[in-house]
Amino acid sequence: MLDKESEFVVLYAEDDDDQILLIQEAFKKSQSDIQIRQVRDGEELMDYLLHRGAFTNPASAPRPDVVLLDLNMPKKDGREALNEIKGHALLRHIPVVVLTTSRAEDDIIRCYELGANSYIRKPLNFIKLIEILKAFSEYWFRVVALPFRGSTNQERNPLN
Repeated sequence: MLDKESEFVVLYAEDDDDQILLIQEAFKKSQSDIQIRQVRDGEELMDYLLHRGAFTNPASAPRPDVVLLDLNMPKKDGREALNEIKGHALLRHIPVVVLTTSRAEDDIIRCYELGANSYIRKPLNFIKLIEILKAFSEYWFRVVALPFRGSTNQERNPLN
């Protein structure tokens, strides 16, 4: 396992406790050098990313390498949060991957219009979820170059 500074940080925005547990377990089975951080709605997501409220301490809210975003959440849904992230000069470069049960073509089109980097439909089968997260991890953390990877914490968190 990599040291804490080298681990990849995935911020998972999801309000369903069962889904949170499934994703955590699937990541454990698919990848060992990922730190999963979670928020329960779009407002918490924005607070985390902007270091507001309960997330003012950057050490407890490290800048994510990728945001995994559910669409159907309370307070501020995933579409609203995605729009806000991609419209914010300091956040827009963070990859946002929609991970949702929605199979609606309108949701897929809208998310890409708002700037989503990928759209993944949650599978109904846990084994398939592990396979998807292995592919997700391989692609985002082994294949592509991510912004701010290897830079200092201050460079990774320009809001500090």
